[in-house]
Amino acid sequence: MSTPEPGLRRQVKSYSPSMVLVRHKMTKGVGALHSHPHEQMVYIVSGRIRFEHPGGVFEVGPGDCFLVPGSVENQAAALEDCEMLDIFTTMRDYARA
Repeated sequence: MSTPEPGLRRQVKSYSPSMVLVRHKMTKGVGALHSHPHEQMVYIVSGRIRFEHPGGVFEVGPGDCFLVPGSVENQAAALEDCEMLDIFTTMRDYARA
């Protein structure tokens, strides 16, 4: 697993030229405000997060899922330690590493 920022661990599980499946583990705390050109599908395996984007704020927990359009500035705050599965389309550059 790589550590792209403090409190966040990333593990690329599988990828193709058009998508990538990533397992993220996040310790309790706030992640970096960011955006990326890729669409993102998020599935919460365990824990709870608060997700902020230009359209509002919401909380999700185990079994919940949501979509993040590409190029939308967003931020996740782990309300407790959590694990998420993310699918990005197209493949992100770090999948090749």
